[in-house]
Amino acid sequence: AMPREGRAALGGWKRWAAGFDRAGERARAAGLGFGYHNHGYEFAPVDGRIPYDVLIESTDPALVAFEMDLYWTVQGGGDPRAAFAAHPGRFAWAHVKDSAGPPEHRMVDLGRGTIDFAAIFARGDQSGIRHWFVEHDEPADPFGFCRDAFAYLRALEF
Repeated sequence: AMPREGRAALGGWKRWAAGFDRAGERARAAGLGFGYHNHGYEFAPVDGRIPYDVLIESTDPALVAFEMDLYWTVQGGGDPRAAFAAHPGRFAWAHVKDSAGPPEHRMVDLGRGTIDFAAIFARGDQSGIRHWFVEHDEPADPFGFCRDAFAYLRALEF
């Protein structure tokens, strides 16, 4: 998570982006990759810009990949499809989890919320995503969640 003191101005976000590039260089030198997983706060405008866009635009695609968490993106007011279109090929992975919608955005079992996964997956070819990870932070029944999520995704048409 990004420290709160770095979120108030775009300069903080740009400093983080520069740090991501340095981390990406070190990771590459060690034979690894570097990626960033978002939360919701990256979508709250700062100085008229969306910080998530600033992070993506200010980092080197050869050094920094992005893992979009669909739940946190929507919870923060972002649109995954718009991000895929604005930044094609910048996303390597995605977390697939669902939201009950505003105002609380309670996390719910996959397919029982408001996120339009069919529309998001249909745009997945633009994203560059190689792996989609189904997730729920606190499912009431973890094995039931896995079974139901598999059935939901298997039946989903896009």
